[in-house]
Amino acid sequence: MDTESRGLQQGSSSCWSTSAAAWGSSQQKRQRCEGSSSDQVGSSTSGSVQMSEPELPDTDYVENEEEDYYMDDDDDDCDDDNDDESEYEFDEADFNQQLADKFDDLDLPPGVEATVPWLQKIAAPDEQDTSSELTEDEITKKYKAFAQFYTVENFSDHHYADKSVGKPSREWAKRIQHEWKLLEKDLPASIFVRVAEDRMDLLRAAIIGPKGTPYHDGLFFFDAHFTASYPSQPPLVYYHSGGLRLNPNLYNCGKVCLSLLGTWSGSGCEKWNPAQSTMLQVLVSIQALILNEKPYFNEPGYAGSANTPTGQQQSIEYNKNTFLHSCRTMLYSLRRPPQYFGDLVAGHFRERGRTILAACKHYLEGNMVGSVVPEEEEGEHDGTRASSSSSSAPKQEASRADLIVRRSQFCDNLKTLFEDLLMEFNVKGADTRKFIEEKLKKNLPAA
Repeated sequence: MDTESRGLQQGSSSCWSTSAAAWGSSQQKRQRCEGSSSDQVGSSTSGSVQMSEPELPDTDYVENEEEDYYMDDDDDDCDDDNDDESEYEFDEADFNQQLADKFDDLDLPPGVEATVPWLQKIAAPDEQDTSSELTEDEITKKYKAFAQFYTVENFSDHHYADKSVGKPSREWAKRIQHEWKLLEKDLPASIFVRVAEDRMDLLRAAIIGPKGTPYHDGLFFFDAHFTASYPSQPPLVYYHSGGLRLNPNLYNCGKVCLSLLGTWSGSGCEKWNPAQSTMLQVLVSIQALILNEKPYFNEPGYAGSANTPTGQQQSIEYNKNTFLHSCRTMLYSLRRPPQYFGDLVAGHFRERGRTILAACKHYLEGNMVGSVVPEEEEGEHDGTRASSSSSSAPKQEASRADLIVRRSQFCDNLKTLFEDLLMEFNVKGADTRKFIEEKLKKNLPAA
């Protein structure tokens, strides 16, 4: 990809460096429906990839592309109306029952598990509050204890679990151990890794989408396999896409297109160097070069239009669709967290749920996807205030009829996803009270 020419370095063996903010909090456990099917995304491939025809951005996104399990929304307008300031009593039990009734009508696709806390009998207020506090304390403890790097026994759901390296050489094992030490020491705060003691050739990583991009606050999972020829050849890497294509470099079949992996052309430090390149470099490359603020221009066929009005408008539309897919990926991960990452998924979205929902509202008001969200200015994530003001966030222009149609489609889809996320985050114990109260107020009958 052209963006790789930036030549980043990481550590003594990388061509660049990056950093990310730390975060923390916790998450509630949830019940799950019985029965789940295996991940239906396809296998990843290695080797050079030739794009005969660049993939066009999905600017004509329509409602029928929605997954079957997304719920209908009754709102008629994109922008939220000013809510009346009349007082009312917030009834959380009543709200949960409303969600339950709506949730029971969902037609979940195979492999997507649902949370169903409403099947439980609602406890008395005092009892419910006490158990909630105890549960949250336990979840917080687990979440804060979730290490960035950790060794597990084995993976049962790893994409490359059926691939064998045979009897590895002593040099191979020493190199893998060296990789582990680098990861344990130098991982950015926004990347988490698990390796297997019984299968040293397997690795799983979770990458948090960077701020200022359409991937912000998302969790993206990758499986890696060190072949018997490693490090002469780069590792194989598979992206858990859930069947979604949210980046020109991340295919819905799980393929990761990156020069460092040999799946795209490159030169210099962009290519794999057995003596210097590392798995740490691969992970930070994915975060910095692929999950960037304008992924539309990752496609070589579109890079030349980066400084043109048409190119910029296409990039805006691509980002909107990318954020929709990122929200769907959140739901996918919440309902099917990868092995050993359940505590991270639960805690991350419990911590960031409020900001994600605020971002949805922010974008529905016409603000640019990736712009500063008002909730972030409170600095609840890392104790600091955002460096820029949301009041200066640019509004998307929709002077032409086709842009108006696209905006309407984007709003309709995002409203539906907002409802799904609100339900999931509420179950996980995120701070959703503000949005629940707004929803209940909006549904109050006229005086």
